[in-house]
Amino acid sequence: METENKEIQAPERRKRIFSGVQPSGTITLGNYIGAIRNWVNLQEEYDCAFAMMDMHSITVRQTPAELRKRTLELLALYIACGIDPEKCILFIQSHNSAHAELAWVLNCYTYMGELQRMTQFKDKSARHADNINAGLFTYPVLMAADILLYQADCVPVGKDQMQHIEICRDIANRFNALYGNVFTIPEGLLVKSGAKIMSLQEPTKKMSKSDPNPKGFISMMDDFNVIAKKIKSAVTDSEGIIEYRPEDDSKAGINNLLSIMAVMTDSNPEKVAEGFEGQGYGAFKSAVAEAVVEGIRPIREEYDRIIKDKAYLQDIYRNGAEQAHRIADRTLKKVYKKVGFVVE
Repeated sequence: METENKEIQAPERRKRIFSGVQPSGTITLGNYIGAIRNWVNLQEEYDCAFAMMDMHSITVRQTPAELRKRTLELLALYIACGIDPEKCILFIQSHNSAHAELAWVLNCYTYMGELQRMTQFKDKSARHADNINAGLFTYPVLMAADILLYQADCVPVGKDQMQHIEICRDIANRFNALYGNVFTIPEGLLVKSGAKIMSLQEPTKKMSKSDPNPKGFISMMDDFNVIAKKIKSAVTDSEGIIEYRPEDDSKAGINNLLSIMAVMTDSNPEKVAEGFEGQGYGAFKSAVAEAVVEGIRPIREEYDRIIKDKAYLQDIYRNGAEQAHRIADRTLKKVYKKVGFVVE
């Protein structure tokens, strides 16, 4: 009896994602909703590498001891939010020198005009006029190196970060055109829901940890009573109608609160608005505050447990660095050979 020959197909490689957050200040509700919360779902579908981006942090002056402390706090928060170190690579950016090495090479394939057009450079230069350093200018090149080192297929971003993905793609395409298929060309993976949470005090601006008004943002580490007070004092409007009208700037405050409530209750802004039809802003804000506090509570409880276990955190970032090195070193050696360096 003849045995039927069947072609055995290798399992399809899962696409890879790279992303990270700077440990340069408090992690806001906006960071959680716009980034970290979505990573929890993405880790089930993709091979993920998530970093604590400490090298990016120093474009603005940092207190060294505070930066070290916040880096470990960010790692603990990643895990508390549901990022599983058994499913993802979790590492500290500065623990992999390949980021800086590739950034230097890519600097030589990036044009001044491209960097001068970057919105973030203009914004940060205006805010930190006393420290307009070269690192701030070449920040997008290091970001490109972060992504390209891991041959990332996708980078989860908000709309305001798409410019960084575009320059990364331009640099990678330019390098590939010269040397062949070296880098995977990454796509920006836009988050559909809650991608951009706005300031509670200036709801036409993105919620930011650098906001000089602490009432404008919610820190994941804020006291629960403080969180409630910030939401109850959030800027709204005089109309008194709870409706989701995203194209209407006059409703920016209500739109923002509806978006926050929707994400924290796994709903959508329109449906949330329907549930508060005919009610006042006071009752609505109280409900938003309760939803946010109860959403953050289990994360904070898990964070409080993890942050005390320094040995566990050390094991995670050391193991993550080893995994990151294995992937990044292959890319870096290939780049070095292509540009003519002697590689052993």
